[in-house]
Amino acid sequence: MLKIAFTLLCVLCVTATTWSARTVDSHLGPKDLTRLQKVFVDGLSSNDLQAIFFASLNIETTDAATKETLCKKIVTLHTESKLNNFEKDYYLIGANRNLRCSTKIPEALLSKVYSSLDSELATTQEIYYRLATHKALGVQVSEAAQAKIVKRLQEVLKKDDTLSGLGYAFNVAVQLGPSASFIADRTEDAIVQADEVDGRLLQFEGGLSITALILNGVFGVSKAFNKPAPVTADQAVKFANYLLSRRSVQTAKGAHVLIEALKTISSADKVSPICIQLIGNGQLEAQSPTLNVAIVDLLGKPLSPAVTSLSAKISVKKDGSVLAEKIQLVSKSSDKTTYAADLSSLKPGRGIYQAELNGDGVYKQKLQFKVLGRVKVQTLEVGIAESDASAATRKQSVSYPNKLKDTLTADSTQKLLLKALLVDESTSKPIAVHQAFVRLHNQETDKEIIFVAEQDSSKAYKFDMDVGNQGKNFNFQNGLYNIYLTVGDASLSNSFEWLLADVQLKFNQPDRDVKPSHVNGPLPEIEHQFRVPDKRPPRIVSDIFTGLCITPLVLLFVFWAKLGINVSNFTWSPSTIGFHLGFGGILALFFVFWLRLNMFQTLRLLIPIAVFTFLCGNRLLRRLYAQRNAKNPAGAS
Repeated sequence: MLKIAFTLLCVLCVTATTWSARTVDSHLGPKDLTRLQKVFVDGLSSNDLQAIFFASLNIETTDAATKETLCKKIVTLHTESKLNNFEKDYYLIGANRNLRCSTKIPEALLSKVYSSLDSELATTQEIYYRLATHKALGVQVSEAAQAKIVKRLQEVLKKDDTLSGLGYAFNVAVQLGPSASFIADRTEDAIVQADEVDGRLLQFEGGLSITALILNGVFGVSKAFNKPAPVTADQAVKFANYLLSRRSVQTAKGAHVLIEALKTISSADKVSPICIQLIGNGQLEAQSPTLNVAIVDLLGKPLSPAVTSLSAKISVKKDGSVLAEKIQLVSKSSDKTTYAADLSSLKPGRGIYQAELNGDGVYKQKLQFKVLGRVKVQTLEVGIAESDASAATRKQSVSYPNKLKDTLTADSTQKLLLKALLVDESTSKPIAVHQAFVRLHNQETDKEIIFVAEQDSSKAYKFDMDVGNQGKNFNFQNGLYNIYLTVGDASLSNSFEWLLADVQLKFNQPDRDVKPSHVNGPLPEIEHQFRVPDKRPPRIVSDIFTGLCITPLVLLFVFWAKLGINVSNFTWSPSTIGFHLGFGGILALFFVFWLRLNMFQTLRLLIPIAVFTFLCGNRLLRRLYAQRNAKNPAGAS
C-alpha cells in the first residue's frame, strides 16, 4: 500500500508541474561561494574539532606553521570534546589526514578504532562513523566484518527507523556495497516523510543537516544499486529550493553539507534541476531589446551536457497577448551558459513582458522582463493668469531642454499655470507616468516646495497654483524661484528634471503679530502641573472631629477616677509585663502611623509586636484561668 501511495504521489506531482519544470530561479553564485569560503576559514581558527574537520575538508592550508599548530590543536580538542567517541575519533583522524599532519595518531586510539567493528554497534550513526573512520585510515573492512555489520544494521533498523537512523543507514549501505542492497527498499519510506512548505520547498524535520544526509544517502543508494531516482523531478526542484534558501548558513558543517547536497542533486540524471535566470536587472532598452538568459547548474557551473535548443514564447503580462510564439535564443558563450535573443523585430513597446522558456523540451521556466520606453515633452506651456479670470492668460511655450528667457512675475492676485504633454518617443502617443512634479526652488534661501502635476482628460499634465492661497506654504517669502519639471517612471530609461523657467513671486505679507507657521528652533518647554488639591474644611471641623475621636479615652480616665482601678490581680510576672508593654507598643505604633508612617512601614513593625503581644497575652490568660480554678475548685469542676 505504501508503494502504491508513493507512486500516486509521484504521478500527481508530475501532472501538476506545467511550468518551472526542472528549473529553479537562483543558484550558488560567486558571492555565496566567497562567503562560504570565509565560513571555512573561520572554522579553521575555531576551537571546535568538528568545525576544523569540515573546514580542512574544503580548504587547504599551505602555511607550515599554521598546519603544525592545527595538528597539535586537534589532538587537544579531541581529548576535551564532549562528542560521542565514534564521532570525535572520526573528526580527529579525518582532520589529521586533510591537514597531512606529520604527527601520528596515538596507537591506543588506532587500536580502539580497529577493534570497534568487532563490538556491538548500537546505532546506525555509530556504524556510519566507524566505517567512515576505517575508510579515512585506508583500512579495508573484511567480508566477514561487512556481513556482521549488515546483520547488525538490519537489527538496528527494526528498532530505530527515524529519519536520522535511515539517513545514516543509506550512507552505510553505499559503503558496504551489494550486501546491503536491502536498504534500497527503504528510500521511499524516507522521502514520503518530507515536509512541504508553501508549495515551493521540501525539507525533512531536523533542518539542513538531516535533509542533506538523507538526500546524499538516497541518491547514493539509487546509484550504487542501479535503482530509479528516489524522487521525482518536481520534488528535486523543491529540495533544491530549500537548500538554496539555506545559503546563509554560518557553520562549517552546514556549509559543507549544503554544497555536497547541491552537488548530489545536480548530478542526478533525469531529475536534476537547473537554473534559468535573466542576466542583469531584466530591463531592456526599447532601441535594442536583447533578452539575455543564463543557464547553469545549482552551483553556477556549466551544464554537462549543455542545453542544445532554447526557445521562448513572448507575451504581454497585462493582457496576455502573444507577441511571438517561438523565439530562438542563441548561445553567446563557449561554455553555453549565456543565451540571447534579439527582440527588435517584435517592436515591443514600453511595459512588462513574460517569456516562457523551453529548453530541449525538458526545462521550462517563466521569466519576467521590462522594456523601457523613452518619454518626450511634445508641448509645454507656462504662464500667468488672473485669479478672478478678469484678463486673458499670458502663456509661453518652452521646448525641452531649453529655459524660458523671460522671467515670469506673479503676485497674490494671480496664479501660475503649467501644461505639459508627455508622449512616448517611439509612438508619439500620450503616456502616463508614475511621477510628475513641479518644484519651485528659491536660490537665495535654498528652500523649495513641490507640487504634483495631475493628468487631465486630454492626457496632458497640468499645474495650477494660486499665489495668494499658497503664500503660507512659502512662508510668505518673496523672491525669484526656479521652476523645475520632474518626470520619472520605473519603465522609463530617460527620466529627467528640467529647469524650464524662473518666476518672481510676490506675496501679501501677514500681520506682524501673526507668528509664522514654521518656526525653527526648540519649542517652548512644557511644564507638568499636578491637579490642584481640593479645598480643605475649616479648622473648627477638624478640631471637633479630633475631639470626638478622643472622647472614649477621656471617659475611660474619668470613670477610673470615680470608680477606682482594681489592680489586685496584677502581678509582676514576665507575661503580664510583656502583654501590657506589647499592647501599649501597638497603641504607640498607631499614633506614629497617624503622624508619619505609611501602611507598609507600619505593617513591618506591627507584625513582630503583635506576635510578641499574642504570646504574652496567651500566657497571661492561662495563668489567670489557673488562679480562678484554684480559688473556686467547685465552680471549675
